[in-house]
Amino acid sequence: MSPNYEIIPAILPQDYAEVLDKVDKVKGLISNIQIDICDGYFVPSFTWPYKKHDDSFEKMLHEEIGLPDWQDIEYEFDLMVDKPEEKVESFVQIGASRIIIHAESKGDVVGAINFLQGKVEVGLALNIATPISAIEPFKDMIQFIQCMGINRVGYQGQSFEPKVLDKIREIREKYPDLMISVDGAVSLETAPQLLDAGADRLVVGSAIFNDENPGEVISKLLML
Repeated sequence: MSPNYEIIPAILPQDYAEVLDKVDKVKGLISNIQIDICDGYFVPSFTWPYKKHDDSFEKMLHEEIGLPDWQDIEYEFDLMVDKPEEKVESFVQIGASRIIIHAESKGDVVGAINFLQGKVEVGLALNIATPISAIEPFKDMIQFIQCMGINRVGYQGQSFEPKVLDKIREIREKYPDLMISVDGAVSLETAPQLLDAGADRLVVGSAIFNDENPGEVISKLLML
């Protein structure tokens, strides 16, 4: 019997080669992958495609190549970027199934979410310090909330922030129809607490890809 929650491996790619390598490690085990995108402005770190090593992103935009194993895997992009209204179209164009916009982004968050209506599933990410009142203007425009489980977003391997558990419970009570995803410090140790609080989706980076056997970690996460 399938679990009533979803495990989503997260890739914070320095280059496109890392995307290819990590997708290869989990393909056949999952149906969705999150790619974390940092532009160097919203957070100090920056990733592919803004950390430019090749023309892979441009080739995707021109349909010369596609996302790896796109026939079998759906991709969600967590856009840790400023001015999301200027960037969302490109990620729709390369084949995103879900796009996550951060409530704290500088720029036109409303415009970005409006653009995405009817094109992809839309998520709104909230940092630990952001009150759940930030959801209200978007409640009819989004399909899920992504709660950040760490204080310093844009970096993997951060410490778990227990405050996220109360935030999940509050969202579950106030917005029972919204899916809740959690990203940051999700592991075999923290996952049971997150699920018990009401999470529907667990986004897992370091706990999967820093292990010698990513498939075994995914299997254990699916049997909690």
